[in-house]
Amino acid sequence: MSRVTLAQWRMLAAVVDHGGFARAAEAVHKSASTLNHAVHKLESQLGVALLEPVGRQVRLTEAGEMLLRRARQLIENAEALEEVAQSLVQGLETEVVLAVDQSFPPDTLAQALDAFAVEYPLVRVQLHETVLNGAVEMLYDGRADLVVSSIPAQGFLGEPLATQRFVAVAHVDHPLHRLGRSLDLRDLEQHRQLVVRDSALHQSMDAGWLKAERRWTVSHLATSRDMLERGLGFAWFPETRLRDALEGGRLKPLPLGEGGVRLVPMQLIFSDRDRAGPATRTMASALKQAAGNRSPFDDIE
Repeated sequence: MSRVTLAQWRMLAAVVDHGGFARAAEAVHKSASTLNHAVHKLESQLGVALLEPVGRQVRLTEAGEMLLRRARQLIENAEALEEVAQSLVQGLETEVVLAVDQSFPPDTLAQALDAFAVEYPLVRVQLHETVLNGAVEMLYDGRADLVVSSIPAQGFLGEPLATQRFVAVAHVDHPLHRLGRSLDLRDLEQHRQLVVRDSALHQSMDAGWLKAERRWTVSHLATSRDMLERGLGFAWFPETRLRDALEGGRLKPLPLGEGGVRLVPMQLIFSDRDRAGPATRTMASALKQAAGNRSPFDDIE
């Protein structure tokens, strides 16, 4: 049996979508006889009727509906493949590797990714949620195209993206709140501190640790927050990730005389700005726009 072609399936789809051979012929700029011949040949090759007459029009048979439904998937995949090939010709990356510190506001990140997807729906994104040196290490190892980090990277030029507020917090019923007075370092050292582990494999650090023995170290901010809400310790935590808990009264800032709020600047760093492709540059612009620093995609070259 001869192999059917995508062109034949496309012609069948056109006939169905436009309600007949004449209208389909006008839409795809082919003669009605050409479409008729293609569909009849397709039916002959498959050995099954795909269309049946209804008055002066045609409609799919039951078998035709099932086969065309699957054929449309093939057509869409073929079109997507052609778009990818065209993108490669134009120098577009197939994937952008983005490393973002977990403290970066999730709403801002989601907004940036949404804007990027509109511009480049076919480009894959690998998102690595890092802590402290984790993102910078990915730069050094050549494993990330773009990084959002609070840690400066030696040999790389970053640009300011946002300033994140970390607040010292604990559950509203935590013993530190029961003291009913301003707190200092000696008070904190008597209680368990929750610390998020540096995701770097080689040069890790403990930012914000008070050197107290009573410390629990976790791997993700979400785990630290869950423990905070269970009253298992205190922590300095990104304010943007606590708004609902603070407004709901489940967590409460610690009344520290000093150091209760830490301002942490976040930087946007390219692995190699000069070699960055259009997708990577668009991702960077989307992040800056979402963070409120730039107009959309204003620095795309």
